Amino acid sequence: MCAVEGVRRPEGEGKDAADTGTSRRIGIFDVVRGAAVVSMVLFHLCHDLKFISEVPLPWFEPPLRDVWRCSISWTFLFVAGCMCPLSRSNLRRAAEYGLVALGVWAVTTIAAVDVPISFGIIYCMAACTLAAWLLDRAGALPRGRLAAAALLVAFVCLLGLPDGHVGVAGLRVELPGGLYDSGALSWLGLPGGGFASGDYYPLLPYLMLYLAGAAMGTVWARAGYPAWAREARLEPLGLVGRHALVVYVLHQPVLLAVSALVACVS
Repeated sequence: MCAVEGVRRPEGEGKDAADTGTSRRIGIFDVVRGAAVVSMVLFHLCHDLKFISEVPLPWFEPPLRDVWRCSISWTFLFVAGCMCPLSRSNLRRAAEYGLVALGVWAVTTIAAVDVPISFGIIYCMAACTLAAWLLDRAGALPRGRLAAAALLVAFVCLLGLPDGHVGVAGLRVELPGGLYDSGALSWLGLPGGGFASGDYYPLLPYLMLYLAGAAMGTVWARAGYPAWAREARLEPLGLVGRHALVVYVLHQPVLLAVSALVACVS
């Protein structure tokens, strides 16, 4: 989730907003991100009810549960990548995400309600945004549709990396088990045997998805966003999207309280 600050004027748009210092938001990103946040809250509610309050939810099982989870996190990461060319400071964004990720790890470790979150989605947002900033500083940030397509293929091929393999179908290659023995590269996507996390989104493969968004974001920013995308409004989804990081931080304690109440009543 991205609580994105003001954005730079994309090329091709008028000068008024930039000259007056007024930030311009791309409304469609707020709406899409808001929809993903609402979906996330509902997903976590179902998770807490099933696994903490032990409410029977027979439909909340794979593959539906896995597809639902991916639809949320993949949307967050792709949209966050799209925002890279628009952000005033990707380094600041990375630092903000990193601080939140550290707080999430600390709180979930101390509370011990469920498996603590190590290298979760907010860590992934921080790591990917920092990587994008470094690539941009080096003049190597991917740009264009072809780069985006290649990165999406790489993302799909690397999805099995945490499970010890890369590739798809008949082209799958098993990786040496020694790469995973120490667990020192869990942050990268090579978790050790004893590693556990309530939410695991390592740098790989998800950096590929994030950079695919950044590559497309440069295309759209260069061409100038159409009026319908800039001016898209669908409240309250837009409001939620504009404050997605705040909702992420606050929603789980509320859901845990709801789950505890349900457990007491049932």
